[in-house]
This record gives sequence, C-alpha cells and structure tokens, in this order.
Amino acid sequence: MSHANDNTVPLSRRRFLKVLAGTAGALIVGIPFVDAVDAADVPVPAAMLGDTLYGLGAYVRIDADGNIVIGVRDPDTGTGTSTSLARIIADELDADWTRVSVVSLGLGVEDDNGQPRWIYGHQTSGLGDSIPAAWADLRGAGALARWLLMQAAARRLGVPADRLRCEEGSVVAPDGRRFGYGSLADAAAKIAPPTTPVPPKSPEHYTLIGQGAGDIDARAIVTGQAPYALDSYTAEALIAVLSHCPWPDGSVESLDTTETLKVKGVVKVLQIKPEAGIPLGQTVRSPAVAVLAENTWAALQGRAKLKLQWKAGAQSESSAWFEQQAADVVNDKNAQPAMRVRNDGDIDAVARKAARRVEATYVQPWLAHATPEPMNCLARIDKDAAVLVVPTQAPQQAWKVVQRLTGLAPAQIEIRVPRVGGGYGRRLDHDYVAEAVMLAKAVEKPVKLMWTRDEDMTQDYYRSATVHKFSATLDGKRQVTSWNQRMASASALAQRGVPDNRLWTSEVDAHQLPAGLVPNLRNDWYSLPSAMLRGPSRGMPHVNNAFAVESFVDEIAQSLKEDPLVTRLRLLGEPRQIPLGDGRTLDTARLINVLKLVADRIEWKNWLRTVNGLGIACWHVDGAYVAHAVETSLQGNKLNIERVVCAVDVGRVINPTGLEGQVAGATLDALSTALNLSVSYKDSEVQQRGWKDYPLASMAQLPDTTEVIIVPGDRDPTGASFLGMPTAAPALANAVFRVSAVRVRRLPLLKEMLRML
Repeated sequence: MSHANDNTVPLSRRRFLKVLAGTAGALIVGIPFVDAVDAADVPVPAAMLGDTLYGLGAYVRIDADGNIVIGVRDPDTGTGTSTSLARIIADELDADWTRVSVVSLGLGVEDDNGQPRWIYGHQTSGLGDSIPAAWADLRGAGALARWLLMQAAARRLGVPADRLRCEEGSVVAPDGRRFGYGSLADAAAKIAPPTTPVPPKSPEHYTLIGQGAGDIDARAIVTGQAPYALDSYTAEALIAVLSHCPWPDGSVESLDTTETLKVKGVVKVLQIKPEAGIPLGQTVRSPAVAVLAENTWAALQGRAKLKLQWKAGAQSESSAWFEQQAADVVNDKNAQPAMRVRNDGDIDAVARKAARRVEATYVQPWLAHATPEPMNCLARIDKDAAVLVVPTQAPQQAWKVVQRLTGLAPAQIEIRVPRVGGGYGRRLDHDYVAEAVMLAKAVEKPVKLMWTRDEDMTQDYYRSATVHKFSATLDGKRQVTSWNQRMASASALAQRGVPDNRLWTSEVDAHQLPAGLVPNLRNDWYSLPSAMLRGPSRGMPHVNNAFAVESFVDEIAQSLKEDPLVTRLRLLGEPRQIPLGDGRTLDTARLINVLKLVADRIEWKNWLRTVNGLGIACWHVDGAYVAHAVETSLQGNKLNIERVVCAVDVGRVINPTGLEGQVAGATLDALSTALNLSVSYKDSEVQQRGWKDYPLASMAQLPDTTEVIIVPGDRDPTGASFLGMPTAAPALANAVFRVSAVRVRRLPLLKEMLRML
C-alpha cells in the first residue's frame, strides 16, 4: 500500500462528466454529501484520473489493472484516520487491501453563490469524531462501487447480479469464474447509479473491519520519507521566521534592522500584529517581527541580529498568582459561580444529616501543546488564487482565515493538508496561517513560514491551570449521598466569540462522572480572567476533570478504609442505562466491564498485600468507555511504573491494531504530562522555551509496555483519538498514593484494613 500526497487538478464540469463515464478504463465513485448539488459538482483529484499525476480526494478509483485508489478526507495527525477511513470503504468494496493506495484529502470547497459549500462534509481531526462521522457515508461509497461492478459482471454473464458475490477485488460467478475489478471497471463506469442508496454489508460479511492493520504511513514515517508540511517548498518562496512579543497586548518599543539586513540572503524585515475585533485563533496571536530570507539559515541569522525591544502590555500576572486566585475562589463559600453546570437534588439538606464528610482539593498546572512539528505554513497568494500547504486539524477553519484576509472566492482557495506532526488541539487554531498569508501578500511572493521551537513553546494557546475543590457526604451504608465540585479555571473559549453562558463547556462536562450516579450533585464553575491566551487542548474537558474526580474517589475509599475498586463498584451500582440528556446515555454495565477487566489483568486481588502501589480509574466519553490500572514501586526515592493496563470499549472496532496504538500512545502522553510537564510564567512571560525546561518523559520513566484490552462490540463505532488520556494520570496518582502510604505506615494500615475487611 502507498500513500500519495500531491496536487489536485482543476477540472471543468464537462471533463468531470467525462471522467464519471470512464477514463482510461477506470471506475470512479465520489462520495455524495448533502451539501453537494450533485456528483458533478465535486472536483476530481488527479490521482483519480489514472494520469501520472497524483492528487487528493474522497473517492474510489479502480484502474483497468485492478489497482484501487481510496481518498480520505480528515487530516491524519497520527491518529490513524488515513488507515481506518480507507478500510471502511475497502471493506464495503470487498477490495484486496494489498492493492489499495491511499491519498490524503485536501480541503473540499466549492462556490455556492459566493458562499463556501463543503463538498466532503466532515474534515476535522483530533476531536474523536472522524470515524463516527464517516461510518455511514464511507460505507455508502464502497457499497455503490461494489454494486456497479456486480452490475457490470451480471451483464457480461447474462445472470442476475444477486447470484454473484465479491471477494478480494473480484466478482465471483456461481460456477466459480472470477472477474477482477480491473476488467470490469470500464463497463461499470458507464452504468447509471441507482436512484436509492445501495444498502451496506451486514456485519457478518466484514472482511477488513475488525481486523488489525498497521498504519499505511508507518514505513515512510520510520524511514523519514513521510512528507509533512514542514518539508514543502515552492519556487521563489521566501523563508520567514518570527520574533513574537511576549505579551499579546504588547508593542514594539524599538527596532533596528541594520545588522539583520546585512546578512547575506535576508530580503526584508516586516512587522505584523493582531487584527482588532477578530477572535483568538483566527488572526496573529501577538505582535511579531518577521525576517524573510532566501534560506532558513539566513532567516535565523537575521533574526538573531535584530535589535528589538518589546514594550509590555497593560496585563501582567504570574502562574503562582493565578493558582492562588483559583484556590481562594473555590474556598470562598460566598463566591458566586459563573455557571452552575449541574444541580441535582439538594446537597445542602443532605449534608446537614450526613454520617461522614470527605473533602479534597486538587491543583493542575498550565500546559503547552508542544507538538512535534512546530507551526508552519507555505502560502502562495495571487490576485485570483491562493494555495496553502498547512498542517491543520480543521482545513475549513483555515479556509475562513485565508478568505477573510484575501477576499478570494471560495473555489479560488486551495488548501493542501499533508500528514500532520501532532495536533492535540493546537492546530484547531490558525494564527500561523494568518501570519503566512499576511507576509505573502506583503512581499507578493510565496512565503514559507517556520516557527522555531522557542516560539512554538512561548506563543501557544495554553491549557489553563485549574483548582478543584470537592466535598462529598456518605450515609451509614457507605453510599455517597451528595457530591459537590467547585472548579476554577480560565476558559479556553474566552475571546473566541462564544457567549459568556457557554464558556464553561471547555472546562466541565455536565454529564461527567458521577453525574447520574449520585442523587444530590452540584457542579459549579468559577471563571477566572487571565492575560495568558488559552485554546483547545487534547481531551478537554475530560482530562482535567477525570484526574480530579477519580483521585477524589480514592480519597473517599481511603476515608472508608476500603478497597478503591469496591468503592467504585458501589458508586456505579447495578448495570443499567442512565439518560444523561442531549441524547446521551451512561451504560454502567460497559463501564463496570472495563473497570473489572483492568482490575483482573493487573491482579487487583493483591491490592492490600503487595508492597507496590496499585491504582485504578475509569471514565466515559461520548459513548466510549475506558479504564486504567497502574502498578508502581519505590526504589529509594525513585518511582518506577511497573505495569500499565488499559481497557477500552468503543463499540465496533475498525482497526484493532490502530486502536491499540492510539490508546497506548495517549496513555504515555498522559503519564508524561503527569510526571513532568508544567508551564510557569512571570509578568505574563512564559519561562519554558524548549524541551530542556519542558521535558517529555524519558523511556526510563515510562513502562516498557502498555497493555491494551479492546472490548469487542457491535454498536456503531465511537471515537478514540484521546480516549486513553483521561484515566491514565489518576490511576498513576492513585498508585503513587498507595505505594507511598504502604511505605509510611504499612503495618498499621494493613492491620486496620484487614480488620475492616
């Protein structure tokens, strides 16, 4: 299998119709979307033409030689969408996977009376919804191609199509004769599609869905051949590097470019700044000075020779001050929340007659995205066209930035999206796209913008620090009778055009655990202003809250002097379906199942007796269920993570190998974050500038393996891009607490717990 990535070819409507009728003996099937007027309105990528060119597109192409090209629409940020989405189509088509090539999809946009029409539908990655959004329509595309091929074979044989079957790239006749798809492609392309959708396969006939497959780009990635946007060049492009103001509301105090312009290869020095009234993420993040040069070396040398002084803005704060403000507000009983996210029952009345009360406070630091591939963008802007190569998680949003800055018509803007070197939510924003477009317009030449690592670290949209204060009450039967969470943070949605009464949605999920399980439950969010700019972060809001909630469950278990698994199972109660609102349901049986799976695999029966620490946590996200169990040990003062087990239930699994890798990777990301990472700032200036002071966990700090248990299922698939994130860190924290407690007071603790048991 190969993964092509190159240009699209603009085609007239007439040529497209000709292609649909068959070109060079090929069958081409487009994916019809509601937004498209008809199939003829969808541009055909060059890879689908059978020429020597290669392009992008959400199509199936079957060549006369039997080779198949499948296009995928969502950017692949390392989550395996290129493989999984292609296999959905390939399975419906009964394709021979060894003869399938996959091409990445650039932005699909057409002009609809001056407005954009998104012809490929969903084109966003990293939100955990690529596969759920694709499940119906991608199967439809594969089913249509298979139907056309079977009709072509039926006409050739003079037998009804329902007497034929397809397997591994061939139509098989009742007498055993096989007709390869390539030999049928030309005839199939001339058959009129049915007026009603072709029904997809029934699950018992799946041959690829549910079977493991490696990432289609794996070999290219490990051999350094996978093309990223950072690798893209175009003729006459100038390289641009930036020096950003440390303060978003700051300004240039003094600038001397004399020595910079003496550097051989430096062409120009320009200033850019945020546009007034434009929401965060859609314009330049902070005032910046750009050095444009003929090559990267000259640009960097020129930046180093700038004599630049920045003037601080009016807003100034420190991370320590922010955390103190958050702690003060959650501890102030008279403070009014910005939003009472949930208020079930009457916690005040229950609290007055409670047999037991438990309280705890948790502090989480500021975090950066720190993507492996720094922000970059290659932009060519002409008076009647714009072409960008950009690593984005949301090409439609990138398009909106380009269109606003250029005024070009929808179809005049082309956005190509190679494989993306990590997203984590950072590339849902497009400040770097705005910078590239502004610079390209100013110099009237193509510009390749490249952020250095220090700019990437200090010019992020950060995850806010958070303080959670919990209190819970229990009755004489150890049942949790009330639950109160007070959370303070700076919303990631502030200054983004979101109404004030919705700012909480990036910070808290109204249906997060233990909602639906505790009859009296209150969840308050306190909004804090901050000069630090914030933005979407991986797994938000689940990662923040799962850590605090699942740590607090262990605090409750500790107060009861009982096994934390027992506490959780009592809290979850009998298997049942609990309506959560918004059409969502909590299936406690599925949550209990993943919890018990990791407990059994980690040998939780030894929880009380082992000198190591065992920790456990569970969570649910949009119909998916996850649990982690972690075993830790202490050798002197050195913490070792001995074992990590994760169980996930995502319904029907498209690619188990890809899912396992995704969950394991997210787990390691969460462990690394919990162990090492924190952003601090003074006078609103970030102190961390690179990997040295924002160190990812080393191999020695992480477990040798992460065991992933995948629960088989027949429900429609859910997303899994960050599913491994929420519960890994609290399971680790609970294991660390346990191993520390065992060391400090092992004998008294054992005696007391054995007595209680």
